[in-house]
Amino acid sequence: MIELTWLDPSKLEFPPVEQAMQDPDGLLAVGGDLSKERLLLAYSKGIFPWYEDDQPLLWWSPDPRAVIEPQNVKISRSLRKRLRKREFEVRVDTAFDDVVKRCQNPRAYSNETWITNEMRQAYLALHRDGYAHSIECYQDKELVGGLYGVSIGRLFFGESMFHAATDASKVAFVALCRLLRQQGCPLVDCQMPNPHIMSLGVETISRSEFMLHLLNNNKLKSNEWINWPSLQGAMCVDTRELADAN
Repeated sequence: MIELTWLDPSKLEFPPVEQAMQDPDGLLAVGGDLSKERLLLAYSKGIFPWYEDDQPLLWWSPDPRAVIEPQNVKISRSLRKRLRKREFEVRVDTAFDDVVKRCQNPRAYSNETWITNEMRQAYLALHRDGYAHSIECYQDKELVGGLYGVSIGRLFFGESMFHAATDASKVAFVALCRLLRQQGCPLVDCQMPNPHIMSLGVETISRSEFMLHLLNNNKLKSNEWINWPSLQGAMCVDTRELADAN
C-alpha cells in the first residue's frame, strides 16, 4: 500500500512521481510550503499544488496527464467567427493579479475554490520573478477572460482560466498557443482533463511520456527560451490573425 509522503518545509525535495496514488489519481505528497524554490522544483518534476482552504497543502502528479502541442489547438467554426470579428482585445502580462483573482472566484457549480490566498501570493511572487504569466481578454476595456500559468525552459504549465463573456477563456487559450508556437514551445501542460479544454484540442499522455518532455525541455531559467518581455503589452495579438493561422 502506497503511503503519502509528508514534506519537511526545511528540506527542498519531493518523492518520485511514481509513488503517486492511483485513488485519488496523482496525489503524491502533503505539506511543505509554497516558496518560489519549491514551486519551481515541483513543476520541473511534473508536480503541482492543488488544495482547498480547509485542507493541508497537497501535491499532485496525475497519470495520465492533460497536454497540448501548441500547433494542435482546435478552433470551432463559431469561435473562428468570433475571432474574425475582433470582439476581444488580447494582452499579455498586463493584469496578472486581476486574472488570478478572477480565477480564484467560486464557479457557478461550486462555492469552493482551490486557489487560496496563500497560492495567489505565491504565484504573484513567481510572476514578479518572470516565471508566471497571464493572457488577458478585454471587451469594451473590461477584463472578461484570461488564464495564467508558469513558464520554465521551453514549457508552459497552465494553472487556471476564467471567462465572464462567451468564449473569452477560449480566445485566451488560442492566443497562448499561438504565442508559444511562435516561441518554439513544444508542449503546454494542462494538468487534468476536462471537457472545456479537451474541446480545444487537449489530449492525454502517460505520466512517463510527460516526464520525458520535462527531461528534454525543462531548465530552471525563466526566459531561456520563451521571451515573455517581448510579448508583454496591449494588443499584442490580433484575433483575426488567430482565426486565419490555425
